[in-house]
Amino acid sequence: MAIEKTVIVLGGGIVGICSALALMEGGLKVVLIDKQEPGQGASYGNAGVISPWSVVPQSIPGLWRYLPGWLLNSDGPIAIRPGYLPKLLPWGIKFLNQGTPEKIKRISEAMSTLNRSNVMLYRSLLRNTGNEHLITDSYYVHAFRQEHKIDVNSADYQFRKARGAVIERIGQQELRVLEPSLAKDFKGAVLIKGQARTLAPGEVGRVLLGKFLALGGTVLTENIQSLNPKNGGWKLTTTSQVHQSDTVVIAMGAWSAKLLQSLEIKVPLEAERGYHIRYPDSQTCLNHSVMDVDLKLVASSMSSGLRLAGTAEFTGLDRAPSEKRISSLISIAGKMIPSLKEQTPKTWMGTRPSMPDSLPCIGESKKHPGLFTAFGHGHCGFMMAPRTGELIAELVLGKSPSVDLDCFRPERFNS
Repeated sequence: MAIEKTVIVLGGGIVGICSALALMEGGLKVVLIDKQEPGQGASYGNAGVISPWSVVPQSIPGLWRYLPGWLLNSDGPIAIRPGYLPKLLPWGIKFLNQGTPEKIKRISEAMSTLNRSNVMLYRSLLRNTGNEHLITDSYYVHAFRQEHKIDVNSADYQFRKARGAVIERIGQQELRVLEPSLAKDFKGAVLIKGQARTLAPGEVGRVLLGKFLALGGTVLTENIQSLNPKNGGWKLTTTSQVHQSDTVVIAMGAWSAKLLQSLEIKVPLEAERGYHIRYPDSQTCLNHSVMDVDLKLVASSMSSGLRLAGTAEFTGLDRAPSEKRISSLISIAGKMIPSLKEQTPKTWMGTRPSMPDSLPCIGESKKHPGLFTAFGHGHCGFMMAPRTGELIAELVLGKSPSVDLDCFRPERFNS
């Protein structure tokens, strides 16, 4: 039986690790539980971008016009398994309903709340670990094949500028100098400055987990069977033992909603699968994080090789990776960086926890005191993790939150 009044954090992804670490630094005793090695979830496989200016919601006005073309294109950024469409439809309607001018302004402000200090926070977390090099300054290069589409005054760039981003348009020749490895058919780019990238997302997770352990934290590898209220606290049953605690933080990513269902808490969380391919032996090196705007693929040089990540696939939890999507990603990579065409990559697939409004669930359940949520970060889990951890620690410690958390309420879609 676990010790009473220990805070239990369920989920060992980067959000769970940052939450557990912040709770430990707040003087609490913490047990982190996951079914696999911590730090190896969805954020492990991302493109490594760390941007204070990631403030553009996924659902924007007029997005529906592009969806049919994307879905019909085998190399498009979105794929839906046909049999899964009826189940996805209610979430999809909620998603599209978030793309109004009024809502996206509010959502953008909330995203900024979690992202604007992310570079500084990561550097602070890595200070004196000997791994400060894992975060490096970088532009975000949005590369375009059609010159007429390069518009620094478009709505998405205006959102970033409003938050302080420095944005610059460059032509084809300047792009060739900046990133000579890119295909020659790119006609120019938009540079988003003042941000960073990580050379190894998984290694960052391992380093921060090491800090957590050094502070006296406990990590358990166990499969969760049930979570139930008991005597004003919580009884957690795993395949190995029974734990009791006054406080539980659910940070299980895409698997969080399934656990909450047993507590009659409904959250419109969708499992959105993403893939990456990695070329460990490639001699090609990019100087910055680069996105192929047309094909929505992001490439970045990392310590383990050149990585290209992207696509959104909706097919439910726990299905095998799609060989078709992997082949598509390899094809796109060759179009983006020609030197990769004759090379064989290693592949990876992970599942993002996506909410219809692009915002995570951060807060204490109104229905169940002592139950806190930290999941649903979608494409921004790695970027939002440090600030999420700070906010969870404030809530669990009973402090007044340093920001308004109304937009992140876990039950916000039920009211």
